Amino acid sequence: MNPEDLASAYTFDLPEELIAQHPAPVRDASRLMVVRASGIEHKIFRDLPSVLRSDDLLVLNETRVIAARLFGTREGTGGAVEVLLLHPADAARYDPNANVWTALVRPAKRLRHGAAIAFGDLGVARVTGELDEGIRTLHFDVGMPFETFLERAGRLPLPPYIHNDSEEAQARYQTVFAREPGSVAAPTASLHFTPEVLDEIRKRGVEIVRLTLDVGLGTFRPMKGARLDEHKMHAETYVIPPAAADAIARAKHEGRRIVAAGTTVVRALEGSAQSYGAVRAGEGATSIFIRPGFTFRVVDAMITNFHLPQSTLLVLVSAFAGRERMLHAYREAVAHSYRFFSFGDAMFLEPAPRTRT
Repeated sequence: MNPEDLASAYTFDLPEELIAQHPAPVRDASRLMVVRASGIEHKIFRDLPSVLRSDDLLVLNETRVIAARLFGTREGTGGAVEVLLLHPADAARYDPNANVWTALVRPAKRLRHGAAIAFGDLGVARVTGELDEGIRTLHFDVGMPFETFLERAGRLPLPPYIHNDSEEAQARYQTVFAREPGSVAAPTASLHFTPEVLDEIRKRGVEIVRLTLDVGLGTFRPMKGARLDEHKMHAETYVIPPAAADAIARAKHEGRRIVAAGTTVVRALEGSAQSYGAVRAGEGATSIFIRPGFTFRVVDAMITNFHLPQSTLLVLVSAFAGRERMLHAYREAVAHSYRFFSFGDAMFLEPAPRTRT
């Protein structure tokens, strides 16, 4: 059996103190590890414009994280309840007018059909359906627009390994170009961008286009099976504007690099190309699981953060840059005290030769 097919092949030793609990004081002051075929370079994220080529095309994900984490109490007992909204029950994409949602709830065993959850004086949600893995269908009865309810009752759902829910952490768990609401997790590679870095990138001549992929929980959940082919990815929706699709097609025709800002962009672009043969404008959904042996049709370089052990994201970057190269880079990151995960530092990856067509 090929070891790359096993989940255990994607692990590494990480001291707990390297899991970033706070963002860097300034977004673009985070560190940037550049992984090229020639070796590893250590830079700062504000150096990114000099890492890019003047004819690159940079693709950003302008999704916005919604205040999807809610805290309430069970009616009748007063027991504490935590709710994480996933998507409207009858739609894959965010709908500010929806009042029936698919959500992950805790404690799920005590929230069966008919149970009611009170959110202070802001409203009530009733369980109208039971799904697997602690997921429920909730019907909300709130006396205000649902977006207003979320603004008052909700919090951005920071990852469970971040033990810091301060207002600073909440504010920084959103990119500076976030525009389209719908994600329940941030496209973390883009948290490092500042308006100044984007301006320098444009001055260098780099073309910038944007798309939207609504980040869901499935991307971040650990793999449960021993083999990669036992893991099932959850679908995520995306929208690729016509201008972005045209720019990508033109850049590919001209032999210019497509640089993806984050694994969410990689999934949208490669998912579209897998479905249609090339990046196509419009709305779509992808449950693509990118793993070693995958042929990248679109992405030529990527910006990404450091990912969790045995996660599908670590598998994705290993498919792109090579598993041994990635594990070596992660060991180097630990040795140089890089900061890991959502509030951590970033990488710029060029591909392993065998990943290219």
